[in-house]
Amino acid sequence: MNEFARCLVPDGLWDITESLIPVAPKRAQGGGIARSDNRQVFAAMVFVLTSGCAWRHLPPTFGVSYQTAHRRFAEWSEAGLWAKLHRAMLDRLGSAGDIDWSRAIVDGASLRAKKGGSLTGPNPVDRGKAGSKIHVLTDRNGLPLVLAVSAANLHDSQALEPLVQGIPKIRSQRGPRRRKPAKLHADKAYDIPDCHRTLRERRIGDRIARRGIESSTRLGRHRWVVERTIAWLGGYRRLILRYERHGHLFAAFLALAAAITCYKKLTN
Repeated sequence: MNEFARCLVPDGLWDITESLIPVAPKRAQGGGIARSDNRQVFAAMVFVLTSGCAWRHLPPTFGVSYQTAHRRFAEWSEAGLWAKLHRAMLDRLGSAGDIDWSRAIVDGASLRAKKGGSLTGPNPVDRGKAGSKIHVLTDRNGLPLVLAVSAANLHDSQALEPLVQGIPKIRSQRGPRRRKPAKLHADKAYDIPDCHRTLRERRIGDRIARRGIESSTRLGRHRWVVERTIAWLGGYRRLILRYERHGHLFAAFLALAAAITCYKKLTN
């Protein structure tokens, strides 16, 4: 593996990823072309995520064809590899005491879907053009705990309950696994009865801004953390515009970006 690919996928990241990669499907008897090296293929995927380039523009530096990289990405996405990798990173952070459960923050961001497809809809903030929305729930420090993708016309409040339910059981430095923050902060878009009920039923502190009562600036001192996390995810250029027709493949890129973000926290 060349030095450029090794920089994209350092040994620590690869060691965790390699242990989670599903077993390759068996080939029919008779042999055929040898399967490309998994680490080189994974480096190609990370390059597409970070650079935003089309699969067909993948440089030959990685030693794999773009068809192979794309096919393997779809194969691993179907196997749920990226969600498992994100979870593995969170478990390591939790074991080290680096997840702050005292507060969680939730928010969403819209982006244009160039080719339409599943999990897209008319974007109300982009003249009704086809788009998707990214939903993110973080801990107090901005570590992404759970993410989701929806059509751009889905109201933010409708994503709150699935996000809260989707928080995985994460290892703790001491005691049992944990999946419930002490309280949750959100802006006024989430100020509807169903959102308050969701938090009340789970005994999570309700810090949703009230319409007509609380100013946007007061709770912004806590909510800026999730906006920074969304900006971090926007640093992966494949997430700025959606090119995937299949929503689950775009969600796979999002999960991979979250896993790498958590890995960077591990190494720091």
